[in-house]
Amino acid sequence: MVRDIRELTDSPQEYADELRRRWGGLLSYRYIGRRYAQMDLGPVDNTVTVRRDMRDGAGGLLLAVLGIASPEGGHMSDLEAVPNPVIHSCQILDPGIGVGRIEVISEELKRGRQMGYSRSKVVDADNPARVLALTEGQGISIGTPPEGLERMEANPLVVVDGPDLPPLWEVFGARLRTDDRWVLPELSVDVASPDAALHIGPQFVVAETAARHRAAELTGATRLHGVSSHVMFVARGKVGPFRVETEPMVGADGGIAVRVTMHDEGSDDRLTTVGSYLFRRSDPES
Repeated sequence: MVRDIRELTDSPQEYADELRRRWGGLLSYRYIGRRYAQMDLGPVDNTVTVRRDMRDGAGGLLLAVLGIASPEGGHMSDLEAVPNPVIHSCQILDPGIGVGRIEVISEELKRGRQMGYSRSKVVDADNPARVLALTEGQGISIGTPPEGLERMEANPLVVVDGPDLPPLWEVFGARLRTDDRWVLPELSVDVASPDAALHIGPQFVVAETAARHRAAELTGATRLHGVSSHVMFVARGKVGPFRVETEPMVGADGGIAVRVTMHDEGSDDRLTTVGSYLFRRSDPES
């Protein structure tokens, strides 16, 4: 079992050591290449270099990548709270074909005693006038860490772009089961948030993967751009495996929507996450 850091609140040094270990080992931000000045020592860098594994079949940016790069949970850092996501949404203005780096321009909207709200604008880092996406989110604090926690040395992964890069779903351990459901494996420390729950990163990845798979089955099209996503985190994923159910539908204008639900099979099949994804064919004639 992955340990819940809240068990260490009364032991400041143990809490700090565990947070350093967990933040340094969390796969989501390290693999995408996202740094956070609120947590990491060093210069402020709100950019992410885009690799081919961050793109869809038509060359656009994956919604999951934008979600991980701009989680927008109210700007609650793990140094001042034990944050938990509630809602995240993303609207695509430009699929980002040809963009080499993205920059996240984030804005805190409101911070209450427990709830936080924020939003961001994602732009082409080399041409900031080119706006790619808008994201918004809501988060909640489910605990208070001890005082005196300090920012930590970043622990990035060096991922070299190239044709042999595995898809993101494979990196995060997702797979398509023989029952035609996409699943994540049982919870492990590299995909768990410090409160011992499934992190948003693998949830974004497997949910979009399952939605795209079902949209492609329904339409026969693989060149699909993401248009929008809306995700609600209903309960914390604690055990796993985590199964994704999908419900696809086609709109009057040719858009394809897929509703997803994620269940924690190891915790009485509890519903953990609900989302909806909208896709559009990149070529109207395809």
